[in-house]
Amino acid sequence: MERILNPQFEIELKLMLEAINLKYDYDFRHYSPASMKRTMVHAMERMGCGTLPILQKKILQDSDFFHDLIESLTIPVSEMFRDPTYFLALRQKVFPLLKTYPSLKVWVAGCSTGEEVYSLAILLQEEGLLSRTTLYATDINPRSLEKAEKGVFKLKMIQSFAENYQKSGGKRSLSDYYTATDNLAKFKSILKKKITFADHSLVTDAVFMETQLISCRNVLIYFDRELQDRAFGLFHESLCRKGFLGVGAKETIQFSQYAKYFDPFVKKDRIFQKK
Repeated sequence: MERILNPQFEIELKLMLEAINLKYDYDFRHYSPASMKRTMVHAMERMGCGTLPILQKKILQDSDFFHDLIESLTIPVSEMFRDPTYFLALRQKVFPLLKTYPSLKVWVAGCSTGEEVYSLAILLQEEGLLSRTTLYATDINPRSLEKAEKGVFKLKMIQSFAENYQKSGGKRSLSDYYTATDNLAKFKSILKKKITFADHSLVTDAVFMETQLISCRNVLIYFDRELQDRAFGLFHESLCRKGFLGVGAKETIQFSQYAKYFDPFVKKDRIFQKK
């Protein structure tokens, strides 16, 4: 805490984020200052660097160190069917409306290691929508994307995933969707073939398609207000008329300049509909 409150640390952090942007074209300058400071201190400890200038020197000289840092900055932690009531609301209230479209595009922004996009693929399959849906899963972390594309998770994690799945209104057994070998669970190709994984930054990149549903959960809490507005602008531009946006349990569009373009659809589960 003492280090975070040190004005010198704040100056060094700003310089480091500028250097990262110039060297690697990754822009973290508008991430929430409080969470960025905590995350950077954790990264320093994990990577054995006593000061930010030492860490900066390492990552500028060695791209492997930089990608190690990305692991800390992008928080690649998730679980399948996280916040089950969100997925239950999609199943019961959103998907019946999406069934009116001849084809669907779903964007999972900040997909991390893939847990959420596979969860959505399973729900779409059970509601008879997967065959006419393309899911786009995007993230800025290439290592997370690589893991997500493999669709392989530790078997010991599956038990909690299965509990969430049942609470989300699961109609089968989660084990129907994966094969288990050597303490690993590999999700089946019927799910994977409908997912396109791609590098995309909410900070610097533009809209790349029109979608009917965007799920961006537990990403915006790491952005400052300016960057949140940019992300909501991208989502508004990407969504078709009456399209749906889902955000995390601690996130809301309410205070954004784009709030006037959305109506709460399932307020308690943070699902909004574009006007």
